Amino acid sequence: MNIEQRVIEIIADQAMVDPSDVTLDSTLETLGIDSVAFVECIFSIEEAFDIQIPFNANDPSESEFDISSVKSILESITRLVDEQA
Repeated sequence: MNIEQRVIEIIADQAMVDPSDVTLDSTLETLGIDSVAFVECIFSIEEAFDIQIPFNANDPSESEFDISSVKSILESITRLVDEQA
């Protein structure tokens, strides 16, 4: 399973939707993911990819980790995975 598929699966699980309902343009808000579910997503993503997401990821002015859309989340995770390699 590639990064995109796994991240979409994790986000879909937290949003309680089918993974096919999660598009790259989806936002956490449109998927109904609140701050608690977002934290669960972060923990699951960190565990799945053995990475550390910045603690201030939900504050775009303080972090390079962009959570504005599923696409931006994927790009941020891919960058962290590549840096870890």
